[in-house]
Amino acid sequence: MTRIDDINVNANMSKEKKSFIDRLKIIGPGAIITASFIGPGTVTTATRAGASFGFALLWAVLFSIIATIVLQEMTARLGIITRKGLGDAVREQFTNPILKYGSMWLVMIAISVGCAAYMAGDLLGTSLGITTLTGIPSNILGPIVGVIILFLGLSGSYKLIERVMITLIVVMSFTFITTMIIAKPDLGELFKGAFIPSMPSGSIIMVIALIGTTVVPYNFFMHSTMVQERWNKPSDLKEARWDTIISISIGGFITAAILITAGAMIQGMEVSSAADLSVQLQPILGDWAKVFMSLGLFAAGFSSALASPLGAAITVSSVLKWENGMKDKRFKTVFITIMAIGIISSGLGFNPLDVLLFAQALNGILLPVIAILLLIFMNNKKRLGQYTNSLKANILGGVVALICTGLGLYSLIDAIKAFMGA
Repeated sequence: MTRIDDINVNANMSKEKKSFIDRLKIIGPGAIITASFIGPGTVTTATRAGASFGFALLWAVLFSIIATIVLQEMTARLGIITRKGLGDAVREQFTNPILKYGSMWLVMIAISVGCAAYMAGDLLGTSLGITTLTGIPSNILGPIVGVIILFLGLSGSYKLIERVMITLIVVMSFTFITTMIIAKPDLGELFKGAFIPSMPSGSIIMVIALIGTTVVPYNFFMHSTMVQERWNKPSDLKEARWDTIISISIGGFITAAILITAGAMIQGMEVSSAADLSVQLQPILGDWAKVFMSLGLFAAGFSSALASPLGAAITVSSVLKWENGMKDKRFKTVFITIMAIGIISSGLGFNPLDVLLFAQALNGILLPVIAILLLIFMNNKKRLGQYTNSLKANILGGVVALICTGLGLYSLIDAIKAFMGA
């Protein structure tokens, strides 16, 4: 373990200011986090939000990006300074047995349930694209795709395929941004939606879903582990911070572009299929819009479907201190279990877009618990020394946790009222 007191390399660092291009070159773990949350859930949720409420929920996208940057910066700092993951912090934070094991099991169960929901949504999102092109039902294709991903994930031979899929996502994202520009959205309404929060009737689940599709708790555990492979000393914190800010901001811009495009092109339209999702791309792609959207959903789902079981396995293994990674049979067991739940769920005939929305909403409800625990960990001076949260970081993190908690409670009360009135 690196001793903070023994490291003093800041004085030797170059004082030259780095250009924006130089900062782009340091992008690493943050880009993986962005690729993880830009999945079919993001595409469908942002499209439905724009189609149903225009630009009114754009503020939720802006908030989710700020929240993601704030929280992911904390997890990156934790990993670099302590040389341990977030799971280790969960296990070591409390000495009281009730708090210790209660927090451990709460985190493991919450993350695993969230990952299982994501898994089902990603498989259905992946199959949704193929279904549109072939006509084969998604509840048949979903399990087939799941089994393929399971074997690729366990063998480790998915690397090349994943790179191809991420390339397709980049191309799809470029297309959305171009279409957004062509759509010429009303700038007044756009800025109003971005900076004046509002919650139209029936939008609470959509707001939570927009946040849940971006601020993904299992990404905290993955990020705190991955940064250790790239950076290993306090002087690297600045690079890690820029990696997080640039990568997450790009992902947020993509999400915003999808919502804005839908709000400008198909507001008022009910979105229930990949063909409906593709309508917004017709101005630039014409008859190829449906094919492109189908391939894009397949790419987004395929790459994201690898992250969900991996995120659950990393979380459980780090909390329980399994140190051999994918070589550990217990790690593989968690990976396979999450995959199996996703495969079975995807074959039960649920509406793919509804499952995706449910997964994001569930994630948004679980988020406050992880955010509050993270704030506790980041104020542990014994663990982080001088690199604990500053007052500014605590205020930002506290506001994020408070808003997420409020939205989660609002959602639960709304659901109880609906149940009582049913």
